[in-house]
Amino acid sequence: MDGIHLLGEWYDCPAHTPEFTRAQELRALCLKATTDAGLTIVGDRFFQFEPQGVTGTVLLAESHLAIHTWPEHGFVTIDVYVCNYKSDNTEKAEMLFRALESALKPQRTKFHAIQRGARMTDEPARRTWRLD
Repeated sequence: MDGIHLLGEWYDCPAHTPEFTRAQELRALCLKATTDAGLTIVGDRFFQFEPQGVTGTVLLAESHLAIHTWPEHGFVTIDVYVCNYKSDNTEKAEMLFRALESALKPQRTKFHAIQRGARMTDEPARRTWRLD
């Protein structure tokens, strides 16, 4: 199945941001950003580490969002994967990724986009991925 997998590493995020340090706040941010992007939530699970840090997933009809925070290092990893089964969800995935990046305010980022699955044509993907 054709899809897009967006992977991010976010550095030097402000450690005082509640969404960065507390599971409930990060969950609320992720659910709102997912809904605002037009993706379909079918479940979620967020876990609070002590004394800090959060890991969370949002299960989507289209696939998933996974996010992990390390406030003591100002670091976040994120992945957003969507299938394009009935429609192209690429723009929705990009919108979700950008919304979370904007909220967590990294000073430095690494980004990878991976075209996943079988394509409907023999032509290679020609899109250049930039989310700035």
